[in-house]
Amino acid sequence: MSEQGQGSALDPPGGAPLDRHSLGIRVYYEDTDAGGIVYHARYLGMAERARTEALRDAGAPHAELASGHGLVFVVHRVAAEYRRPARLDELLVVETEVTGLWAARVELRQVVRRGRVALAELSVGLACVRVADGRAARIPARWRAVFGSEEASKAGLCPDPPGASRPWTGVT
Repeated sequence: MSEQGQGSALDPPGGAPLDRHSLGIRVYYEDTDAGGIVYHARYLGMAERARTEALRDAGAPHAELASGHGLVFVVHRVAAEYRRPARLDELLVVETEVTGLWAARVELRQVVRRGRVALAELSVGLACVRVADGRAARIPARWRAVFGSEEASKAGLCPDPPGASRPWTGVT
């Protein structure tokens, strides 16, 4: 296992690029507040589940990142805008797309929809860190391939732009 997550037998190149992933989620009673609408914090859980399924469907699950490389993704930033309420028993869709990719972090946009109506929009920053010490580490090639969507590459978002600031240390 490579400490920096670079090239290993456990990290074959490949994985389908995560251009846009959709996950259907039903609203259960436990998701709602006293007023019968989805509690604001539950959208974070829906977004987490959608990110997990997006990576799994692309062939690069979280479990393999942890077991094969000793790395995990942690949320280092999230911004949410709530536009319309969701209610009990509704079927929602969480769309996930990559908006930025750097050596040790990735930015995602996640939209929770009911049909065509956007209910909530989240901007999520993930950092790749070592489980052993919590320090930042480069995203392994297999996961970079998944996050390295055509849009991110065209926008010049990989690798780190010159002079880019990193809120953590230890990444070269």
